[in-house]
Amino acid sequence: MKKEVMILTGAGQIGMAIARRMGYGKKIVMGDKNFENAKAIAGIMNQAGFDVDPVEMDLSSRESILKLIDKALSYGEITMLVNAAGVSPSQAPVEAILKVDLYGTAVLLEEVGKVIAEGGVGVTISSQSGHRMKQLTPEEDEQLAITPTEELLNLEILQPENIKDTLHAYQMAKRCNEKRVMAESVKWGERGARLNSISPGIIVTPLAIDEFNGLRGDFYKNMFAKCPAGRPGTADEVANVAELLMSPAGAFITGADFLIDGGATASYFYGALKPEK
Repeated sequence: MKKEVMILTGAGQIGMAIARRMGYGKKIVMGDKNFENAKAIAGIMNQAGFDVDPVEMDLSSRESILKLIDKALSYGEITMLVNAAGVSPSQAPVEAILKVDLYGTAVLLEEVGKVIAEGGVGVTISSQSGHRMKQLTPEEDEQLAITPTEELLNLEILQPENIKDTLHAYQMAKRCNEKRVMAESVKWGERGARLNSISPGIIVTPLAIDEFNGLRGDFYKNMFAKCPAGRPGTADEVANVAELLMSPAGAFITGADFLIDGGATASYFYGALKPEK
């Protein structure tokens, strides 16, 4: 029996929260580079009545992404994409961040966009980091948005001499995610489908805990302490936004990015978190 299929990349708390909100009644094909993680999250969801098939998948590899899509298509039409895969500044070197978070996300949106069903919808998890870095030129933004995926990592602004550190690489990747979503949403629209991104701030997940305990731990703790909300967020609060974007209530929303950071970015520019000059 054919089912509607959700592709979920990234076996983590945010991806699981969104899948639990939107994946009931669907076949969920869950891809993660760490197959043990994928099996563990799939087990939790299957015990709660969902239908999840864990798959080993490397977001930095087009071949791996295509295998995941083929697996999903074997179950039925792909009607939903939730991309919650990625690595953080404390987890990986510059090259890996650009290959996974920037290139990999671009490939995934491109390839799923070729097969997404009419009426389908996708969300990709970006980050507040893309909003905090300095503005790029219109030409640089356009390069990030529409450069062919196999040429993306050759862009001048992404060369090693132009990337300061892993945080800068992460910010560039997330800025690219936002611009890529805008461009790809036009192509998805030709198939009658929608695509948006969500840019969370500090959300309590294992990845965030890595950051709290990493080199920038004090910076991140200070960020959520001094943001207007005065606390970090939860995966379910990200899922609240995803539910709007992926449901009929969000039918007029596509090509957009939603910042959900407790006001941290606002405070960074105009409040207590503003850097000293």
